[in-house]
Order: sequence, then structure tokens, then C-alpha cells
Amino acid sequence: MARYRVAVIAGDGIGKEVIPIGQKVIETALGDAAEIDWVALPWSSDYYREHGRMMPDDGLDQLRAFDSIYLGAVGDPPDVPDYITLWGLLLPIRKQFDLHVNVRPVRLFQGIRGPLRDKGPADVDMLFIRENTEGEYAGAGGRVHQGTEHEVALQTSVFSRFNVERVVRYAFDQAQRRRKHLTSITKSNAMQYGMPFWDDVVNEVAGDYPDVEVTSLLVDAAAAAMITKPETFDVVVGSNLFADILTDLGGALMGSLGLPPSANIAADPDVPSLFEPVHGSAPDIAGRGIANPMGTIWAGAMMLDQLGEPGSAERIISALEKVCADGNALTGDLGGNASTTEVGDAVIAAL
Repeated sequence: MARYRVAVIAGDGIGKEVIPIGQKVIETALGDAAEIDWVALPWSSDYYREHGRMMPDDGLDQLRAFDSIYLGAVGDPPDVPDYITLWGLLLPIRKQFDLHVNVRPVRLFQGIRGPLRDKGPADVDMLFIRENTEGEYAGAGGRVHQGTEHEVALQTSVFSRFNVERVVRYAFDQAQRRRKHLTSITKSNAMQYGMPFWDDVVNEVAGDYPDVEVTSLLVDAAAAAMITKPETFDVVVGSNLFADILTDLGGALMGSLGLPPSANIAADPDVPSLFEPVHGSAPDIAGRGIANPMGTIWAGAMMLDQLGEPGSAERIISALEKVCADGNALTGDLGGNASTTEVGDAVIAAL
């Protein structure tokens, strides 16, 4: 029997509520096929308030010993600003472990009423591939003359051929497995250095994938097209910032930001990948038992697939589809009145 060791960082807010649900669903889906040793790590805003940092100095060394990382959400604004939680925990893991691609599916499930009047599940089915370690979130820049009227802030985007090419190739590979269409998100009309470079790399790599149709869209045009003609998108590849923004729009198309999952995939198979829901810590609803656990459950399915348990992963997706189609156990964000626990129970029953 396979055995996996998984680090669990429930984090803040609703992360503490949805992660235990995800763990129960994963264990149910695995059955006797495999076992998971869960190791809870208390890294959160509470940890920051006590220690002045989001994780211990040897936090990354601790994480290297795991097969995977299951993250709920971090953030407790305004007490602990988001840039502290992001740069203190998630981004160091992404960068130091070289979690080079971020995979975010955008699907409208049967039974969920999306915001687009004439569009259904057949029209909203995309897979976003996001560059995950540099771009606009490279962290290059600084502030000078702070506290004076001459203060200046510089935020520099970084695009390297190595990173852009491997992410683009990953996206092309996914397109070959799906409907053989790739949309590249750019802004080369206004960003005259980084984005034309991005376009050049996409065009070069496209030569190795003659069976994949390629479309290039400016990010603003892509946002409009996701609303007016979502059916034209299959696999979408974008920079760290652009894909981050567009996938939140994708979550809205799915009916709620409580639904979409996210996989941060390590380039090195000996380093743990990280799986999390797209939603944040949602402090406004934390502790009320009404958070949607489906994004966390779906992220758990992506984790199982990455660990080498695709059958169990597919069972979880099928269970989510059934619960959504039945419509009897949906949280308030999806128009229902079920609690977080009741949704989890429904998914387990479907399994």
C-alpha cells in the first residue's frame, strides 16, 4: 500500500474550516488504496503575531521532507497585511521549491447557475496555466526616499527565457491532451519589452506543436472575451499577474470563488508541490460554518492526481459533480443554505 506524508497548513480564517473537510474527503476517496500521514503545521497570522514571522527559519527545510503540501488560506487583514502573509509564506515556498507552474481549472458544473445568461457547462471549460515564480511577482524593485515628498517605488517585472519557455511548453502539452487550442495572454501593445519577449517565446515553441492552434490576446480583450464568448477558450497561458487576475474572473464564471482549486507544481519531482483553493481566508465569514469547501476538496483531488492516485482523484471530481447537479447541499455563495460540514458530508456520501 502506498503511503504519503503531507504537510497541512490550514492557515487563517476559513482555511481552518475547509481543510479538515478536504482531508476527510481525500481519506474516503483513497479507501484502502493508500494512506496519508497528515502533519499539521501551525503557520498562520497567529504564528506571525507570536513569532514575528509566518514560518520558522527552517520552515522550508521542514517542508522538503514531505510528499505534498495542502494549504487552506492565509491572511488576516488589516491586522496582518496581505503582503506579509504572501511574502512570508506562500511566495517563498513557490520560489525556493521552484513551483514553476500554477494550474487552475475553470469549469461550470451542471446544476450551478453561473452569471452568464446564455452560457452553460459546455461553454465554460478552461484550463489556466500561470507562470508562478517571476514575472510581475518577481519581487524586484524597492522604495527610496521613504517618508519624504520625493519618495519613489519601483516594481520591476522579470521574464527569463528559461521560465517562460518551460511554462509555455507545459501549456502546449496540456492543450494537446484537451481540445488542441492555446490562448496566450499578453499586453505587448503597452509593455514593449517583457510582453513582446513573451510573444516571441510562445511563437517559437508553437513550432514544436503544429497540431495546436494558437491565439494571442491582449489581457483586456481576454477579460472581455471570457464574458462574451467563454466557449472559445481551452488552455490559457499567462504571466503571474495576468493569469492571477483572469482566474478570479474565471471563478466568478464558475458561480463562486469558493469553487476553483489551484495546483502549484514543482519542476523537481523530489520537491513537494502545493495545493490550495483559489479563495482567500475570508475573515468576514470565518467561524460561521458557511464557507464553501468545494475548492479545497477539488484541490485535494489535484493533489492525489499529482501523487499518483488518479483513480481516487477522478472519484472526488465525480462526487463534486454529483453534489452540484443534485443541488441539495450547496453553501450560500451557490444559492443554497447548507453548512460547510453538510457539503463535506454530501461529497463523502456521493463517494
